[in-house]
Amino acid sequence: MAYRFEQDDKSVLKGVRRIARGELEKAVEEIDDETVDDAKTVHQLRKRCKKLRGLIRLVRPAFPDYSHENAAFREAAQSLSGIRDAEVMTKTYDALMQAYGGEVDRGAFGQLRRALTARSREEQDGDRLSGHLDLFRQNMIAAQERVRGWTIEAHGFEALGPGLSKTFARARKAMANAGDDRTAENMHEWRKRVKYHWYHARLLEPCFPAALSAHKKATKRLGDMLGDHHDLAVFVKTLEAEEIGDDEKRQVIVALAGQRQAALEAAAYPLGVRLFAERADELCERWERWWEIWQDEAALPAAA
Repeated sequence: MAYRFEQDDKSVLKGVRRIARGELEKAVEEIDDETVDDAKTVHQLRKRCKKLRGLIRLVRPAFPDYSHENAAFREAAQSLSGIRDAEVMTKTYDALMQAYGGEVDRGAFGQLRRALTARSREEQDGDRLSGHLDLFRQNMIAAQERVRGWTIEAHGFEALGPGLSKTFARARKAMANAGDDRTAENMHEWRKRVKYHWYHARLLEPCFPAALSAHKKATKRLGDMLGDHHDLAVFVKTLEAEEIGDDEKRQVIVALAGQRQAALEAAAYPLGVRLFAERADELCERWERWWEIWQDEAALPAAA
């Protein structure tokens, strides 16, 4: 089941239920698939939860169970956060070394890299991970049952527009806040809002693929840059808090991380200004027209 509304969905509610069931079923399948390594499985499961939260956020104003379901999916993802964060530490280090390998002697940082690897392995302890995955699986199966009873107190685009508009407006505001004060917290908040809008663009893309495909890709690119920026912030914070590696090497890595963050900011802001150039009500009105045209097309007789 694709993560998008389909023209043959009988209603927004049926589309939401179908999409949610698809994500939940895939999550269980990924846990049961023993051919995939644990790190990849954890990454995929956290993505499932984020996609589910993006889905229900789109219909939030008309979805009575939003608060309960959002908390359930957020907590499920958080149960795997330690494992994912440890994996991100090593990947972020490797990405920095690849970006600035010509400026530093990678061999001199071998001890720090080994410390990060050991930390990751500790988080991925087999018995502990198995317990986390068993509980996650139970939560996904329970959610499948709850989906059957979901209701949405609006029809058509009236069920989608308010959530789309609110999320877009929050992303614009978060971008402005981050532009005024580029703290790690403000950049992370912008990143979260951009990610939710990306999910909404994916869900609604079929109503005008020619326009929304490009919008979706640009939003993903922005979200990825802001995600890398956040990973670097977490990386630096963890290095310093846990005093990983010796002081001299750690400070070199921290400086490189800051340099990389500045480069990401320089690329992210021009793209963000373009993506969020219009007001939320303007974007919502335009997408609503596309949605209505798309729905009208579904009622037309099939071509001979």
